[in-house]
Amino acid sequence: MTSVSRYARLYFLPTAFVAAPFGLDGRVARLAGGLVWFSAYEVIAVDGGERVSTRLVPVEAIDAFIAALTDEQAEAARRTIARITAARPPLQMGDRVLRLDQPQIMLILNMTPDSFSDGGALLDAPDAAADAGFAMVAAGAAIVDVGGESTRPRAQPVWEGDEIARIEPVVRRLATGGAIVSIDTRKAAVMAAALKAGAAIVNDVSALTYDPQSAALLAGYDCPVVLMHHQGDPQTMQDRPHYDDALIEVYDWLEERIALAEGAGIARSRIIVDPGIGFGKTLRHNLQLLNGLALFHGLGCPVLLGASRKRIIGALSNEAPVDQRLGGSVALALYGAQMGAQILRVHDVPETLQAIRVWRGLRDEALTPF
Repeated sequence: MTSVSRYARLYFLPTAFVAAPFGLDGRVARLAGGLVWFSAYEVIAVDGGERVSTRLVPVEAIDAFIAALTDEQAEAARRTIARITAARPPLQMGDRVLRLDQPQIMLILNMTPDSFSDGGALLDAPDAAADAGFAMVAAGAAIVDVGGESTRPRAQPVWEGDEIARIEPVVRRLATGGAIVSIDTRKAAVMAAALKAGAAIVNDVSALTYDPQSAALLAGYDCPVVLMHHQGDPQTMQDRPHYDDALIEVYDWLEERIALAEGAGIARSRIIVDPGIGFGKTLRHNLQLLNGLALFHGLGCPVLLGASRKRIIGALSNEAPVDQRLGGSVALALYGAQMGAQILRVHDVPETLQAIRVWRGLRDEALTPF
């Protein structure tokens, strides 16, 4: 086997997926304790910010591969591989538990005037919004993600008082009614208000970079926290996004954000990562991230994929408008499930869940011994 530069950093992308592990002991590995098995790692070597080599290493040969590395590289490789294959523990939210050994659906419920899902029809109707959330929980959504500030391209910031007024009654009613509620916000004051109202998860599209008080606030709670990658802010993020290597740079950025969150007192065990499809990315960047989605399991955190109705779908389907992107949304959700994503953030719960149930049926049959 060709040697690896002693100065290179190695990244491990699970690949060569197989239907079932039976009869393949030692030749396949389970992805993050979920329903997917793989038989090889695509090992990407990066030196000086550039990919210097890529090779396919079978699972059965990974120990021999690691043995030929430097001590520092070997230690990092073993840590990453352990994270890739380790089961993700259930999310603990008080007396509520959400298992992550199978894909879970997160409903998008935006209390904004320009929502993808309803065009703002629910903005001044918190009871109707909560009822819509309950209906989708009954349809199978595990989490309801409530947001009061649009972060779509060109969106303008919302004063935190207005954002709280939009989300607080909806969060409170949903949480009181037994739903697991996530709050989609960048602001510490909104996080605090939502958590007080019963929210169980914080979903921050800025990965705790927007509000300097957010990390300290969340260190005092025991709730799961979603850290999402972004480049720029909603007003400018789609002007000229640039990466030399989108997949590697987003991975490194999220790794850094995890370390900073841990340093602030937020345990890695309650961090969820999101590569941020559409947030400061071109079509090619988004496709590169999706093609390499399984790489993010190396961070050792559950992976959230939010691609529902996004621009990537229109760009690949003759500029289909937002309300005609259901097929593409379901396709990306299914792809995320196959790549081991634990949480799928969607607008269209019944359609996505039907697709996931069919996929789950295929997996269950494949994983049933003869």
